[in-house]
Amino acid sequence: MLVGILSDTHDKLKRTTRAVALLCDAGAEVLFHCGDITQPDIVWACADLPCHFVFGNNDYDVEELRTTMKAAGASCLDWGGQVTLHGKRIAVLHGDRQAEFRRLLRERPDYLLQGHTHEPQDEHFEGTRIINPGALHRAAEHTVALLDLEADELRFLSVE
Repeated sequence: MLVGILSDTHDKLKRTTRAVALLCDAGAEVLFHCGDITQPDIVWACADLPCHFVFGNNDYDVEELRTTMKAAGASCLDWGGQVTLHGKRIAVLHGDRQAEFRRLLRERPDYLLQGHTHEPQDEHFEGTRIINPGALHRAAEHTVALLDLEADELRFLSVE
């Protein structure tokens, strides 16, 4: 199963649309958005695939976003949560709340997806692979990530 990961889209609708198309073309079957969505249009731009969202520190109207996610058929994991796909436990948060990071890490997921830093990251910590796809706003290079759950392979993709 191929998983698309994006974060920190802020209000960059055109770039987000290109990023989702890039992930779809690469074979992504599901998307995870690691927060800083900022506007409902971003939720709709991700709705081409099943999508799981978390809120970030720049998501001010979470009720409006939550309502849009429900209307789009997307999963809202609030400020952090966990999903099991293809036998792998995937924890997701934005990355600005350290208590939430520690809570999710204590659950020892296979993967922990986060954003916030606007920098791509791929590290291992005590059996958990921590992945940050980078950002689609305020980054030297705009990136998303594609994770192959079967092969445990990760690719960062550049978004023009």
